[in-house]
Amino acid sequence: MTDIDVAELQHRLAAFAAARDWGQYHTPKNLAAALSVEASELLEIFQWLTPEQSAGIMKDPESAHRVTDEVADVLAYLLQFCEVLGVDPTAALVAKLERNEKRFPLPSAAEPLDRHSSE
Repeated sequence: MTDIDVAELQHRLAAFAAARDWGQYHTPKNLAAALSVEASELLEIFQWLTPEQSAGIMKDPESAHRVTDEVADVLAYLLQFCEVLGVDPTAALVAKLERNEKRFPLPSAAEPLDRHSSE
């Protein structure tokens, strides 16, 4: 893991885009679309794999490189999206985790797990 923080990554991404005059294209709609496309490209890698193959994908250097690159693309667009809209991604995640901990409390030993509850 690297010591770089989210704010520094966002700064580097913004500087990279500004140096190329790409800011005009980095609207919330365009960044959300780009994020979706990159997430789909990540999904495409796993599309026809069995659960066992997908679990072992990082053992193959070429596949691992593809996965890593797509993860980087997804994260880059997500961070740029958050920067444009003024969303603190770590604060958003912490808040969502806290809501989910309340929404999905640990079951008692007698209760079955229901991870797909829509309540």
